[in-house]
Amino acid sequence: MTIDEIRNEIDCLDSELLRIFNQRAGLALQIGEIKKERGLAVYDPTREKKIFQRMKEENPGPLDDQAIVRLFERVIDESRRLERIMTHAADSKPSKSNIER
Repeated sequence: MTIDEIRNEIDCLDSELLRIFNQRAGLALQIGEIKKERGLAVYDPTREKKIFQRMKEENPGPLDDQAIVRLFERVIDESRRLERIMTHAADSKPSKSNIER
């Protein structure tokens, strides 16, 4: 393969990653809504540890386990940040009863 062909493959994978990241973020928002309804904390360290452990167990390489954990830490951090933004935004929206007054 040529460099351009390999870069084209990378571009395709990047597009797929973008789609998957956004799909994952959408699911995280759904979980955020459920947590909010149930009064649960956004941050769940036990769940995060399970994710990291599972990803290390499933990791075929060539990235080492620590690289995989760092990547998933970023993905999870951004999902958590999005959950917080969206749940706080929902809290600050004026309710219908407040608008009518």
